[in-house]
Amino acid sequence: MKVCYFGTYRENYSRNQIMIEGLRRNDVEVVECHEPLWQGIDDRVQTASGGWLRLGFIIRLIRTYWKLLRAYLKVDDYDVMVLGYPGQIDVYLARLLTWLRGKPLVLDVFMSIYLIAAERGLTSKHPITARLIYWLEKIACLLPDLLIIDTAEYVQWFKDTYGLDPDRFRLVPTGADDRIFHPVETEGPDDGLFRVVYYGTFIPNHGVKYIIEAARILRDEPDIHFELIGEGPKKAEAVALAEKYGLENITFVDWVDKQDLPRRVAKADVCLGVFGTTPQSMMTVQNKIYEGLAMGKCVVTGDSKTLQKSLVHSEHIWVCERSDPEALAKSILRLQISPFLCNRLGRNGHRLFSERFTVISLGKSLFGSLESITDE
Repeated sequence: MKVCYFGTYRENYSRNQIMIEGLRRNDVEVVECHEPLWQGIDDRVQTASGGWLRLGFIIRLIRTYWKLLRAYLKVDDYDVMVLGYPGQIDVYLARLLTWLRGKPLVLDVFMSIYLIAAERGLTSKHPITARLIYWLEKIACLLPDLLIIDTAEYVQWFKDTYGLDPDRFRLVPTGADDRIFHPVETEGPDDGLFRVVYYGTFIPNHGVKYIIEAARILRDEPDIHFELIGEGPKKAEAVALAEKYGLENITFVDWVDKQDLPRRVAKADVCLGVFGTTPQSMMTVQNKIYEGLAMGKCVVTGDSKTLQKSLVHSEHIWVCERSDPEALAKSILRLQISPFLCNRLGRNGHRLFSERFTVISLGKSLFGSLESITDE
């Protein structure tokens, strides 16, 4: 099979890297036809906040798709086109191109851009842009021959929101890039601290404020220390809250390079997942959870029905109530006094990850989905 991986997708985003590498590890020839459109999170937020009306963005859009079209015309014959995430805007050009060549089109939806905009408060501030995003995404999901997403709960959301037929979806879990995230031997500092590590983009569904509140509850536990790594829209709020409480058991670290992150995580006794209650948070199993499992770490995260379908509490992972700092604090204390439990969760979680959520496993799943439409 030969796949044309097409669009303005985020080239360095883990989902796209995992899918492309996963296909290649399953002996699929992947030709990337890609041109960058976005210049970072701030650029996407500004555009969703009405910036799409700016002349500069319109010119950039036209220039990007002209380059993409020129690159596509150099691509030889292929079996199926796959749009990387986010590809909702790319569908319109891609559908025309695949119709002309008589090829099937697949969109890795992965996440709803409309739901993300809503959770970040952009749709309420900019209702006209919100409707534009809604209809852009709805039509975009009607045009491909097949849609890829990570969980059944997300499929149901798309059915409820856009009236899409669930049979048009195939599931490929989020997983983690085991080329980067894998067990790392490290000599941790001999200071007796129990390290609790969060890393991420400080977005609402991570529920970082609950981590800060849990640290406040545990402020008198001298051996427990929190490390929060990354940048994002809620970081300033988190730092301000920690300063308000005068917490000395939290260290904030700027974002570190993806290649260096595993060495930092390897020193953790516990890795934190997500604790927010946004729809996006409840319908997915986030990268950071799978990455902790991939590294053989004990992972603590908020509970959800979606999570329960993949991971078992007290066997592969430790779960607690969401938006509940007290429950999170109790979980951390329980694991601190139970090193055997911590180690067992790390071993079992890693074994399950190795069986079901590696790059090659996810690539095999995607390959099977693509075969189902190319063999028709």
